[in-house]
Amino acid sequence: QVQLEESGGGSVRAGGSLRLSCVASEYLYSSNCMAWFRQAPGKEREEVAGIVTAGGRTYHADSVKGRFTISQDKIKRTLYLQMNRLTPEDTATYYCAAGISYGGSPRNCGMDYWGKGTLVTISS
Repeated sequence: QVQLEESGGGSVRAGGSLRLSCVASEYLYSSNCMAWFRQAPGKEREEVAGIVTAGGRTYHADSVKGRFTISQDKIKRTLYLQMNRLTPEDTATYYCAAGISYGGSPRNCGMDYWGKGTLVTISS
């Protein structure tokens, strides 16, 4: 069973930066899409960014576009989310996921594997 483990969360002040990492326990032969989601208390889960692992096509939600960047290191089996200019509205638990892209889109992939999440708290 593939396991995804996130790290890099923490508490920073508004305007700061964090880089989240997600390491897969094994090579994801059956997946061609990975993504970051977040869920704040009392809110629905939101897809933040996605990437098609072959080719590197990416998607970023409007709420993070220009501030967050998704990337991957296939050799290290690691997915990253670089988060800059953080605001209190970015406070949430961030999850990485892996699954299948339908039609080559990095958005709304069918996710098969999920990590347990890492908490990001931004203070004003």
